[in-house]
Amino acid sequence: MSSSDATENNDNIHDIVPVSGLYENWFLDYASYVILERAVPNIDDGLKPVQRRILHAMKEMDDGRFNKVANVIGSTMQYHPHGDASIGDAIVTIGQKELLLDMQGNWGDVRTGDGAAAPRYIEARLSKFALDVVFNGETTEWQASYDGRKREPVTFPVKFPLLLVQGVEGIAVGLSTKILPHNFIELIEASIAHLKNKKFQLYPDFITGGSIDASLYNEGQKGGKIRARAKIEEYDNKTLLIKEIPFGTTTNSIIDSIIKANDNGKIKIKKVVDNTAKDLEIQVQLVPGTDPDITIDALYAFTDCEVSISPNACVIVENRPEFLSVNEMLKISTDKTKELLRQELEIRKAQLQEKALFSSLEKIFIENKIYRKIEDAETWEAVLQIIDKGLTPFKKQFYRTITQDDIVRLTEIKIKRISKFDGFKADELMKAIGAELKETINHLAHLNDYAINYFSALLKKYGKGRERKTEIKAFDTINATVVAANNQKLYVNRADGFMGYGLKKDEYIADCSDIDDVIVFRKDGICVVKKIGEKVFVGKDVIHIAIFRKGDERMVYNMVYMDGKTGRSMVKRFQVLGVTRDKEYDLTKGEKGSKVLYFTANPNAEAEKITVTLTPTAKARNKVFDYDFSELEIKARTSQGNILTEYPVKKISMKEAGESTLGGLQFWFDTETARLNTQGKGLALGEFDSEDQVIVFYKDGNYEITGTELTNRYEGSEVMLIENFDPEKIYSVLYYEGKNKAYYIKRFGIETSSLGKKFNFVGENEKSEMIYITANPKPKIKVDFAKGKYVSSPTLNVDIEQFAEVKSYRAIGIKFSGNKITGVNTLDSSKKDGAKSSGAAPTLFD
Repeated sequence: MSSSDATENNDNIHDIVPVSGLYENWFLDYASYVILERAVPNIDDGLKPVQRRILHAMKEMDDGRFNKVANVIGSTMQYHPHGDASIGDAIVTIGQKELLLDMQGNWGDVRTGDGAAAPRYIEARLSKFALDVVFNGETTEWQASYDGRKREPVTFPVKFPLLLVQGVEGIAVGLSTKILPHNFIELIEASIAHLKNKKFQLYPDFITGGSIDASLYNEGQKGGKIRARAKIEEYDNKTLLIKEIPFGTTTNSIIDSIIKANDNGKIKIKKVVDNTAKDLEIQVQLVPGTDPDITIDALYAFTDCEVSISPNACVIVENRPEFLSVNEMLKISTDKTKELLRQELEIRKAQLQEKALFSSLEKIFIENKIYRKIEDAETWEAVLQIIDKGLTPFKKQFYRTITQDDIVRLTEIKIKRISKFDGFKADELMKAIGAELKETINHLAHLNDYAINYFSALLKKYGKGRERKTEIKAFDTINATVVAANNQKLYVNRADGFMGYGLKKDEYIADCSDIDDVIVFRKDGICVVKKIGEKVFVGKDVIHIAIFRKGDERMVYNMVYMDGKTGRSMVKRFQVLGVTRDKEYDLTKGEKGSKVLYFTANPNAEAEKITVTLTPTAKARNKVFDYDFSELEIKARTSQGNILTEYPVKKISMKEAGESTLGGLQFWFDTETARLNTQGKGLALGEFDSEDQVIVFYKDGNYEITGTELTNRYEGSEVMLIENFDPEKIYSVLYYEGKNKAYYIKRFGIETSSLGKKFNFVGENEKSEMIYITANPKPKIKVDFAKGKYVSSPTLNVDIEQFAEVKSYRAIGIKFSGNKITGVNTLDSSKKDGAKSSGAAPTLFD
């Protein structure tokens, strides 16, 4: 081997790359390609490459008529080096956003999950909106297509936050993106707010409607989440209607999840029917005796009627993936739009200046008859020199130097144009060009105002019909164990210490669900909470077993136990609010030989009287005495209790059942969730005893009486008055009667007692509605009227007690006025009045 060969081999050795290195490099190249060219949208125009190429191909094909999607796919393949299926799916996705494309044919339905027809059967064209905001060849940066035969845009000069209105999902190598769609109108308003240096907030809006709790949205960044719910209406006591569904679900997935929850015993339904046509409707028929309110909660807890969505906003910024908030994206998009508008104005300014310059040159050339002076010129150069010399006296008035190209262009003017030249029309054209140029320069000087007007024009032109479809509200937390259907039965073998739903030959305790927890008290003073199962060991000598409701402050346990060390009998009242599952808690002092002598569980903190009988050998003078638990304070389960007696006890028996020592329970009405609560959220309703009921009046002229269950659902936005029901109360109402087109006043008492049933008191006409209601026994109001021909006074004070007598709730009442009422205010706010359930004296019209 020669020395030169050896040297060459050594060089080759240094060029060898290990397989691991090749894998690393190739993997990084592939990952970068997928991120940049497939999965993640670009911040500049909000599009993925396939979407951008589709729109570019459609623009190239655009002649105002519809094109077969199959043809669009074929044209797009000139720019997109991938299969036709992925292009077709991307076109359908763009079309279903109902923004950039006009469509013909069956494009599928995002509500039902039905797919589009084959590409040869459906047609599309660019929408007017797309043509207005997406395309501008003069401000577009171009690049060669993948095979070099065509050119395609690097990004489109989109003058709108397209990414945020459409939303996007994509999975790349090592990262993913999920940007939720937002409302068209709200995005424009936010862009205007940003241009005015005002704060704004963005929340998702979905084409499927429903409602969302966006309290943890975190501006769409990673780690945030929203909860989306279906819109469920109670048609009657036996039927629920699902009218809107959460984002990311379909009617089929909703129905499947309902059937699965029913099969698993979480809910009890009779039948599910999909009635979706033009409007979405899923009918859920309930098993007789099932509570509709609890079933609605159960649907949210156990089915796809409620889903959690975690956004992860990732976009390409200057060829790098970056995680941004939706607020930051909107600011970038708005600033980009402002810059694009500046570029367009600069281009237009240059065009107008050139147009004005040539129009002036043309006028000088013709009116000064310079064209005649070139008749004797023998060479082309002489022609150009003669024209240039003729223009010399006027050159100072132009904004730039006159070039040879300008002179050549003058020589191209046809004789026909010269012969028909009209100096007056030329002057008018110059004025119009000058006015437009002045306006363009003014826009450039006030670019921010110009951008605001641009967005306002978009809103006016395209905003109609794009109002928010998804309601934003605060969701209540649903306790799954409370709303789960009772699909099992709890049994116990007290002697052997087993409980569960499989011990069907043993003692029955209660109906339960298979997700419930069970609380057990044993004779040795031990308390333990365990999850229900088929057969679970809880310890021998069970004295009490029940379904455990965590945090139930009304449940109070009364107990007497003997201390194993001193022999004393101790008495205590306690609550078990929160425990660790499977951990044993000793309710005595923990001494060996301690045991429970007496035990009761009281769901409303009842305190009974007991009779204590001592043993015959006890040295006490009084061997039989009574004790009243109401004299004992309720404490924590760790309390050791008070001494009942130091002498041995023979037996303890209940002498007299007691009443609750906690008094009534304070309730509030949360207007956001339209639920009762005991945590102090919303409007204070006062103290309710266990037998008390709630009465609710709605704006549509219905009232209903309900219990105080926290699972009750009310029509929050329609509630005008909600309070503790008193059957002796008289209610005064001012309402609009739709049939007679007049306002009436009536006073009535509540004659019905059925729970959960609505009763109408303003008539069945759909235009009838309640304007004002009060429970004040002597109501006085001030009524404001709209200006009109027959309105003698803009306001009128009314003593309702004198105006109308108390009659049945079915009575129409006394006609008050045919003039339009614009406001009602109470003159005595000592009682709650309502158009809304606020504690203040109301202004009934916003």
